[in-house]
Parts: sequence; C-alpha cells; structure tokens
Amino acid sequence: MRDFYEVLGVAKDASDGDIKKAYRSLAMEHHPDRNPGDKESEEKFKEASNAYKVLSDDGQRARYDQFGHAGLGRQGGGFEGFRGTDDIFSAFGDLFGDFFGGGRGQRQRRGADLQVELKLTFSEAVHGCSKDVEIARNVSCSDCSGSGAAPGSDASACGQCKGSGQVVHSQGFFMIQTTCPACRGEGKVIEKKCETCEGTGTEQEISTITVSVPAGVDRGQTLRLAGKGEAGPRGAQPGHLYVILNVESDDRFVREGENVLCEVPISYLQACLGGEIEVPTLDDNCEGTENIDVKPGTQPGEAVVKRGKGIAVVGGRGKGDMVYQFLVEIPTKLSSKEREMLQSLAKESGVKVGDGKRGLFSRRKR
Repeated sequence: MRDFYEVLGVAKDASDGDIKKAYRSLAMEHHPDRNPGDKESEEKFKEASNAYKVLSDDGQRARYDQFGHAGLGRQGGGFEGFRGTDDIFSAFGDLFGDFFGGGRGQRQRRGADLQVELKLTFSEAVHGCSKDVEIARNVSCSDCSGSGAAPGSDASACGQCKGSGQVVHSQGFFMIQTTCPACRGEGKVIEKKCETCEGTGTEQEISTITVSVPAGVDRGQTLRLAGKGEAGPRGAQPGHLYVILNVESDDRFVREGENVLCEVPISYLQACLGGEIEVPTLDDNCEGTENIDVKPGTQPGEAVVKRGKGIAVVGGRGKGDMVYQFLVEIPTKLSSKEREMLQSLAKESGVKVGDGKRGLFSRRKR
C-alpha cells in the first residue's frame, strides 16, 4: 500500500486545506463520470479517497504519522477502506458536487443507512459469535422488483435530460451541469406507478439478519454490514447497516485493550508460605480454569502474567496477556488458637502487637 501523502502528492506537514485541495483535484481527474469503464482510473479514484479518509481525520492522521499503515489497526479493529465508488460518493460527494451536479443520479439516492445495537456477553465478545438481529427496513418491492413501475410496464427515458440524469446550463462563459429536475437525476420517468409501493420501488418489512462478530471486539465498536440497510428507491444501491456493540462486563475479568486483569484473593498464609491456587481463564467460553503458583512472600498487588492468554487482536495477529493480581485477605476474626500462635510468632520475632481482640468502639462501628 502506497504512502498516503505520496498518493495525494502533498508534504507530511501539509495543512488540512492543502490535503483537501489535492484530493479534490485527483478526484476530479479520475472521477468515473469522466473516465467511464476505465478500471485504472477507478482504482486511482479509490486510492486517493482512502488516503483522504485518513489524512482528513486528525486522530487517524496522528496515528498514521506515528505508526504508518500498521497504526490504523490500533483503534476500533483496523482500517477499512472504501469498497466501491458508491461509498466514496456517499462520504465525499459534496467535495465535487459543483462539477457533477451533486453526484450521479442514483448514487446520491442510495438507500438510507440503518443503525442497531447488539448486546454481547463478555465471552461472545472475546471468542466471537454469530447472532441474529431484527430490523424494520425498506426492501425492494415484491411486485415491481424495485423498478417502481406497475407490473407489465417499464420506465422510459426522461425527455428533458435524454436519460443522462443531468442537464447543462449556460451562465456566461461557464457551462454548469446539474441534476435534471424532471427525473431528479434518475434518467428515467415512470408513467404508470406500481400500486404496492406507489412508485418508490420499496416496501417495509421486518428482516432477520445474521451478524458475524469477530473475536476480540469491545464495547462501543461498530460493525458495518455493507448493503444491509434500506433499499434504494427504484433500484438504487442499498444503504449499510451499522451494528453498535454493547458488551456486558464480567465480575472476574477487567479488560484493558487486548489485555485482561483478574484479581485473585489469597490468604495471608498463602502469601507468606506460597502454594498453588486455581484461577479462571478465557478458555472454554471463559469458563476454563488452571492452577498457578503463589511464591512464598508474595506481596499485595504482585502479579503473574500469562503471555498470549488474553484477547485476540481484531483484524490482526496475536493475543494480549492475562494478568493475575494477588489480593491478600486479612482475616477479621481469629480463633483463640490462631491468636495465640500469631502472638507467639510476634514475640519470637520481636514485634509488638495487640491482643487481637476488638475494642468497644470497633464493635460499635460495625
């Protein structure tokens, strides 16, 4: 993948205005309307748009400047470039609308994007899963197959723009191209509308969509399902479905990026003498266990780190770490025998201690 600054032909200290100007110039040069059927120009159009997508965003530009292309995978599961020109027109169409009348007909009338929240358990987020979501959305009309024309009839070419969807106006020395007012840029008109959809080409239904959730996602991240939004009017491209992830917490684990912290209580005797304890792991849908060693003389807050036992990096390689941090529990009640043994140990060590009994005020405080 080429350097984004090189793609746009600007210096690394270029201002936002210079970056926008450079992108607009390249977009105009390689715009599909000016280069119909030219795959090379289309690829250059997409390459420039991906570069502008990153460099026009302060946060992404800062990560790119520091880490290069690899840095774009550090936030939100990686950099996802434009998949096609329709996405580009939807995102940046206003930058070259003056030249092309706001876009190319149906591209401007792409179906609406939809948004839905998906709740995941901690385990589902860690290991990935497939879940169904129900959404109310417009789909292509079943009677007219999205054309908007009554069954048995067809749309005809617009007489005003001759099917191009654009009309040209002369203003002095300038020729300005704008969207055709008669067909609204579609290039065709419907004489007899479909009764089911009233000519829109869409009808509403409740749809069940399966969402494939990759392993390692986190709360607040968004998955984009291209083409799963609203159907576009009269055969136009559909919108996208954005799935916002809401991940439940787990009392045993605290997530910090791909690393996981697990606080493990141990007795003061285990802290002093060491031993072996059972701890939870992320294996077996976060229900696994393993034994770890507690070394003699373990201090409160000390930790054992299990490399590569954390959460997978979304869109990347490797896993984070699992950190087990020890919490030393001090008993609030002692038996007479325990108190005598500790007092004997304190005496032998030359440490001044109390009698181990609670006073009047401590009892009232409780």
